[in-house]
Amino acid sequence: MISYKLVMPEHMNQYGVLFGGNLLKWVDETAWMAVSLDYPGARFVTIGMDRVEFKKSVSGGSILRFEVVRQRVGRTSITYDARVFRRELHQSAEDVIFSTDITFVRVDESGEKMPVVSACDV
Repeated sequence: MISYKLVMPEHMNQYGVLFGGNLLKWVDETAWMAVSLDYPGARFVTIGMDRVEFKKSVSGGSILRFEVVRQRVGRTSITYDARVFRRELHQSAEDVIFSTDITFVRVDESGEKMPVVSACDV
């Protein structure tokens, strides 16, 4: 899945660059959309991100590209590779600013883990 986000003034921190919490929220949201599109009708919740390391700062007006690819499918969980690329308005090329593995677990209506593929899905 590929998604884009324009960095606006309300996304900035006190130093005038992108607040890391906003980036994490967008990564989680984009990856959740990917898993939900891959498994329609199934309910998934985020259980973790492997590493959180911001490689470069992001200025207002930058365009971010989120690229999310399924990596592993377990019994009750699925892991996606998420990468974020930055393109500033004065640049002609993108650079990677963030990457992580994000894992989701499938749950039922009461929040209990369940198999990714169950008999009712077939």
